[in-house]
Amino acid sequence: MNFQIRVPLDTTAEQHARLCALRVVFAQVCNQLSPHVQQSRVWNRVALHHLHYHALRAQFPALGSQMVCNAIYAVSKMARLVYQHPKSPYNPALNPGAALPLLRFADSCPVYFDRHTLSLRPGQLSLFTMDGRMRFELTLGKDKLAVFDQAKLREIVLNERVDKVFELSFFLDSADAPDVSDVGEITLPKAPTAPPAPTADWVPEYVSVEVKS
Repeated sequence: MNFQIRVPLDTTAEQHARLCALRVVFAQVCNQLSPHVQQSRVWNRVALHHLHYHALRAQFPALGSQMVCNAIYAVSKMARLVYQHPKSPYNPALNPGAALPLLRFADSCPVYFDRHTLSLRPGQLSLFTMDGRMRFELTLGKDKLAVFDQAKLREIVLNERVDKVFELSFFLDSADAPDVSDVGEITLPKAPTAPPAPTADWVPEYVSVEVKS
């Protein structure tokens, strides 16, 4: 069973600005890497790390080593969706020899965290920013704690909601985790049944698919 646990962050104006700054630089790393993926047709995460990590790390020193890795993961994941899904109109298998479109990440793109850049302790959550760790009080019910204890953590994603509140989403999966009424199950995006426009709802709104005319 798949679970998504959402944790809104009660930020001050200064903390909100720091998270916005982190998100902008995270998007810049994604956009620096994306043309290389388009040109080389390589989007395997491990291969991208070997090919581009050191250059990205040197270009964006403030982001930190692990967040650069997370940006590489973000690009790899989106490239798999857009280029590799069997029903994607941009899958090169459907149009051999055609140039791949360029993926462009908006400054509003989500930021991926992991166990190196975010930690959970009793009553406290700590996450990386470019100006040092940011800490929040955290109260989780026993049901959610049970999910964290028994399920495998797959992803941690930071998004800004429409009400301008930053929210962390923890994606977990386990066959043995308890059923929790207020923890939503993950709904994975469905592939389109017909070639969509670049803004089709199966492509996240923070990514534009730029096709050469």
